[in-house]
Amino acid sequence: MRPRVLVTGIGTILRGDEGFAPEVVQRLAEQQLPAWVQLADHGIGSGRLDCDLLGGYDTTVLVDGSPRGGAPGQLRVTDLDLTGTPEPLSAPGPHGLTPATALTLLRLLGGDASRLVVVSCEPRTTTGVGLSPEVKSAVPRAVGLITELVWGGPAEPPSTPADHRLQPVSE
Repeated sequence: MRPRVLVTGIGTILRGDEGFAPEVVQRLAEQQLPAWVQLADHGIGSGRLDCDLLGGYDTTVLVDGSPRGGAPGQLRVTDLDLTGTPEPLSAPGPHGLTPATALTLLRLLGGDASRLVVVSCEPRTTTGVGLSPEVKSAVPRAVGLITELVWGGPAEPPSTPADHRLQPVSE
């Protein structure tokens, strides 16, 4: 049986480089991905993320534009340790749940995310609409990294195309 993978973007096109995640997810929707991959764009209202995390996925890939102190456009791939002590649960901020809070809530609800990977990009700006040149140039690299990740190795086109579409997050 093939692993089930959820790739979800967290961010908004209305805050500059926070639009990295929606852009990556949209570009992934145009790729030939395996049928076992579901794409979702949770925007800034990532409260629905917990519902999707309860879907029994073997791997969840969170795509996010988040400052970590690197150069703008720098990509990071982080496998989160799911065995550690969960963070204390706090009220969501104005932009929804953070990935760490979502993971804590998932655990409280009895869910199990076998593997949680964060693909993040260092932003230049979080104001205005549109991506900075540095972050825009990181989008194809992120798409390549995620494509390799969901295929389990170097990206290879499938022998038969999968019927793969971006699934909107329902209310």
